Amino acid sequence: MITKATKENTAEIKNLWKICFPQEDEGYIDYYFKNLFVPENCFIYVEDGKVVSAMIKAPHAIMFNDKVLRTSMILGVATLPEYRKRGYMKRLMEIVLDACEHTELITLIQAYDQNLYTPYGFRNIYNRASYELTRTQVKRTTNFGCSYEPTAIDLLKVYSAFIRRFNGYYARDLEYFVKYKKEINAQGGKIVAYYNGKDQIRGYATMLPKGEVLEIEEFIYLDSTALMKLCNAALFEKDVVQVHVSQAEDLSLIFQDAKKEVYGSTMARLNDAKLFSKLVGRDITTVEQAFATSIKPLNLNEFA
Repeated sequence: MITKATKENTAEIKNLWKICFPQEDEGYIDYYFKNLFVPENCFIYVEDGKVVSAMIKAPHAIMFNDKVLRTSMILGVATLPEYRKRGYMKRLMEIVLDACEHTELITLIQAYDQNLYTPYGFRNIYNRASYELTRTQVKRTTNFGCSYEPTAIDLLKVYSAFIRRFNGYYARDLEYFVKYKKEINAQGGKIVAYYNGKDQIRGYATMLPKGEVLEIEEFIYLDSTALMKLCNAALFEKDVVQVHVSQAEDLSLIFQDAKKEVYGSTMARLNDAKLFSKLVGRDITTVEQAFATSIKPLNLNEFA
């Protein structure tokens, strides 16, 4: 039976995540279900008196070509191992996508295996790049100007200045950054910011320890000084730093010897080609064409 989740299902769905997503940080899962999980956004398949499969359709407004597009982010797609290959996820996806087709032009998903979602019309439209940095590749500087306790309002200020260079981004507000700080702390990470000599914030890096590697999952910088200062701060923590940015940000111009990998990050599905065509003033038939109308490079760095 397919139904929307209720508050009483929360513990079961959380346990489902921990079973199906062993690569996810448990601290993040605990944080998500305590602070971000909205039961009515979650569709579940109940069999044998328990939740065996689940999928979340999270409302997700993005800025695209100076317009706010109401979208959803599909996440938490999971089925208990012993109940797989029975078609439960297919049925959930069909119901969720039917709802999407009636309410939004675009639906987004971030997937570990993108091949699973191409049959449903999703296509990769946004790539990220990772750069592996070591001390030999980054000129050493002091940590002067770096702060390990930036305020939410400062994070919002510098993010807003940085993200104007891009398109497709999530419209964040102050409450977002209040929660974001708690989310990173829950994973044992930290947000390090850089302030210039005038005490103006010029960038921040979200640093998450992953074994012997420190991952910069989000990197916001307004100039090269902020970029270098934050990379140095990360290398004081670990000998190897993995920096994740949008593909449009070519850090190989600065870190020429860094190991670089480009990978698919966000997939999208076009739900109403005719209406999207009217929105952009040209004939659009595929989701690739839709995002090709972007007037700036894409930056879709949201996971929930």
